[in-house]
Amino acid sequence: MLCVTFFLPPFDVAGHGTVMDRLDSYLARIGIAERPVVGADGLAKIQAAHRRAIPFENLSVPLGHGARCGSGEVFEKLVEARRGGFCFEHNRLLSDMLTATGFSNRIVLARVLLGDPADITPRTHCLVLVELEEGAWIADAGFGGSYAPPMPLRDGAQAITGDGAHHRLTRIGKDGDLPGAWLVERMGPKLATDGRVKTDDAWEAQYAFDLLAVPEADLALGCHWSATHDTSRFTNHVVVSLCLPDGFASLVDRNLTVWRKGQDVRRASLDTAHAYGDALAQTFGLSLRDEDVTRLPLF
Repeated sequence: MLCVTFFLPPFDVAGHGTVMDRLDSYLARIGIAERPVVGADGLAKIQAAHRRAIPFENLSVPLGHGARCGSGEVFEKLVEARRGGFCFEHNRLLSDMLTATGFSNRIVLARVLLGDPADITPRTHCLVLVELEEGAWIADAGFGGSYAPPMPLRDGAQAITGDGAHHRLTRIGKDGDLPGAWLVERMGPKLATDGRVKTDDAWEAQYAFDLLAVPEADLALGCHWSATHDTSRFTNHVVVSLCLPDGFASLVDRNLTVWRKGQDVRRASLDTAHAYGDALAQTFGLSLRDEDVTRLPLF
């Protein structure tokens, strides 16, 4: 039997109302009218709504604002300011809001394998480990490459998402092994991703993780590395994505791709700051000031 100790992170959200006020604001942000019931269905509902409402984006990095993953900071940015963020921001918010809903959970770290990196990657992705009555599940509202659905923490667990992709969870080692103890893989439409997937019809590694305890300092370190290191994807590209019920919208630098199952793909090269700002607003629901758009290293 798997034995997991769950750590419930404290809120550092002074000035943002009570826990229930924050939960209600979050649910309104993601378009859920009633608080979901604790369980697998409620978990899937929260994560899907989160990924369809709050974009994955790193716009703060090229604008020089950096990124932080404290509870108050991500709530203010992703909920109150209606911005997006990358994994440490998204999954901090998801973890906090799951806690407020009544889900026992904690954040664990992962190594991104998408794109077949030549070397072992740093632990610069995170996801949420959730304890349900039937056992542990994983949830991930912050994987920018594609939609990664909740799955039971069970060797061989699989899921199919609305974009037609298959997902698989495999036990590959012990906690502390490289690249991790568990592997998340995906097989499905390339166009329902951010462009790093190579094929439509083969299993491709997404990330590996283990269940080791993660202190706040390690989360802060991973977030800081992702926002500052010269080899990080987020210091080399400007990325925005949004999961759709049956597809994916992706903006990598100036290249926009919007794909929905059964529909023609929409592609555009955004050659002006005005076109880029319009795409942020119309496709991703992001409002960025004109002067900030022109400051991006794209034009």
